[in-house]
Amino acid sequence: MDERSVKDLLNLVKSGDISVDDALLSLKEEPFEDMGFARPDFHRGIRQGKPEVIYGAGKTPEQILEISRALLSHSQDRVLITRMSAEAANYYQSNIKEDEGNFFLYDEISKVGIAYKESGKPEFSVPHEGKSESYEGEGKIVIATGGTSDIPIAEEAALTAEFFGNKVVRLYDVGVSGIHRLLAKEPMEEIMTARVIIAIAGMEGALPSVIGGLSSVPVIAVPTSVGYGASFGGIAALLSMLNSCASGVSVVNIDNGFGAGYLAGMINQK
Repeated sequence: MDERSVKDLLNLVKSGDISVDDALLSLKEEPFEDMGFARPDFHRGIRQGKPEVIYGAGKTPEQILEISRALLSHSQDRVLITRMSAEAANYYQSNIKEDEGNFFLYDEISKVGIAYKESGKPEFSVPHEGKSESYEGEGKIVIATGGTSDIPIAEEAALTAEFFGNKVVRLYDVGVSGIHRLLAKEPMEEIMTARVIIAIAGMEGALPSVIGGLSSVPVIAVPTSVGYGASFGGIAALLSMLNSCASGVSVVNIDNGFGAGYLAGMINQK
């Protein structure tokens, strides 16, 4: 249950379609369910404005399916699943019944899955279709990567942001080894008109500092584990970003595309 479903419920009471007692009973439903291996949070959308997201890594395919079913059965019309393996996605697809109104999409690059009911069908493409038009959500979040190898993390951020109703513009492979690519007319126009920017890079992690020095909006820096030995799995990029001299740059954890996309959406929709 989220803010929208509560408003819908109150409007039904106002119109006389349901009684006050029935509405009260709906609101009194358990805010979570003890499934033994998990406790899905059905009221997170009311408290935080966004429903619970499933982190798929470390969970069995069966657990992901059951948690998702529980969330969808409690007024959540779609569920975002991050770090979902191809094995778990195949299991999910094989065990849902579309004729009962349950559907599923999966992006192998970002390892993002979306389970949904007909009312929650995504308006954006999953997987993202190259240079297709972006989903026209709220505002504009620009996501820039240093290289093509950073795209899996960037797509996790992009699909997260789109899932929560934000417009996303992708600027991929515009890193500092060929800075002219970022400074070209079209990328610069996108940078200058964004509400918030996510800058994603591995190696030495310089891209967020460059973008931070060019833009007047918040920049969320995402270090990735892309790089050779002395990159230490993204630690070099993380330390570089934490020490950025550009104002307005904040940093999330290594490879945390989800965290960046979620935070960017909160900033964009304020």
